[in-house]
Amino acid sequence: MFDGAPTETAPEAEHDRAVMPALMRGWQRKCPKCGVGPLFNGYLTVRRSCTVCGEPLHHHRADDGPAYLTILIVGHVMAPAIFWAFVTFRPDPMILASVFTVGCTALSLYLLPRLKGAIVGFQWAKRMHGFGAE
Repeated sequence: MFDGAPTETAPEAEHDRAVMPALMRGWQRKCPKCGVGPLFNGYLTVRRSCTVCGEPLHHHRADDGPAYLTILIVGHVMAPAIFWAFVTFRPDPMILASVFTVGCTALSLYLLPRLKGAIVGFQWAKRMHGFGAE
């Protein structure tokens, strides 16, 4: 009969990884474990392992998640801004299109590696896709 007391602790419960620090380290494009080593080898290529602490990083499965989130955020920020700029200033349509094309591109290029880093950090913190193997 179950008396409500746990008989043994699960091994993964003993070593929970904090999600928020891992997300913030990933956002800063740093290793989710140590927060010092670089996460990326280039613009979006995740390193096989951390150069400082040696944590394997090749387990990540970010796939299309960062691109989806980037499009979602850029669309929700820029669509109201375009509407506001058009109603308030009434610029020539080519000027409006040019300015917001540059803005959308710049915001996308800024967000994409940071969101990918945050997703890799989340996967590391939750021990997803092989990150929990010791």
